[in-house]
Amino acid sequence: MAEVLSRYFQLQPGGYGYGHGDRMIGVKLSTIRGILKPYLRADLPLSELEQALASPVHEHRLTILCLLGDRASRSLKPRTANPAELTAIHDVYLRSTAYVDNWDLVDCSAPQVVGGYLLDKPRDVLHTLVRSTSLWERRIALVATQFLIGVGQTADTYALAAEVLGDRDLIHKASGWMLREAGKRVSEDELLAFLDQHATRMAPDHAPVRDRAAGSRRSPALPRPALTQPSGRICRQISWGPGCPRTAAPRGRSGCGGGRGPGSSSARPG
Repeated sequence: MAEVLSRYFQLQPGGYGYGHGDRMIGVKLSTIRGILKPYLRADLPLSELEQALASPVHEHRLTILCLLGDRASRSLKPRTANPAELTAIHDVYLRSTAYVDNWDLVDCSAPQVVGGYLLDKPRDVLHTLVRSTSLWERRIALVATQFLIGVGQTADTYALAAEVLGDRDLIHKASGWMLREAGKRVSEDELLAFLDQHATRMAPDHAPVRDRAAGSRRSPALPRPALTQPSGRICRQISWGPGCPRTAAPRGRSGCGGGRGPGSSSARPG
């Protein structure tokens, strides 16, 4: 099953292997959620979670990002509001983007952690991220606006989408996903005006494609510390928990919230 997931998440070298070098152990999301459930209210130290996020195992990083996303969501709710916690989670996340390096990892965390944090703040960081040489930082910028769309704010979605018209198709999928959400949830007229303005550049025959090799290059490897704290125990459970050798193939869903895949519910990522 790990081999199946590796193909699905494009971990193979060459071509569209944008996740080349990552390691899958074949744990489905429902198993991860079950293991994670007792830890959702445990308030594990963010320093431990940041350490665990450096794991070389994809499912470990997905688990930690799900947990960070859940804690960010709680920090945003009126009854459990915690601005200091939200700021700390956001800072950990931006320090760790080298490990948020596949579409499911971005999509399960960026809206709550980045978009939620920026709700009442300047959006400069989004425009910095969208110009990054990192494919995943560009996707983080786009997908983060999903939270803002949910409260009726679409200006950043359209501004960022205009900046990635010549990017690779994985970024186009994220951009198209956010544009569709903006049109469906806020204003179809705004969406149509954007499409009218950029129609020729958005046509496949006219859109230049960013160098795939440069876009898919993973960040330089960083040290992977030993996982000895409670967050490390979560990762060990993910690796050796019941049912891990027998997992089902993904069905186009990603992240903790069971959202869409890399921008399309039917198309294969990449």
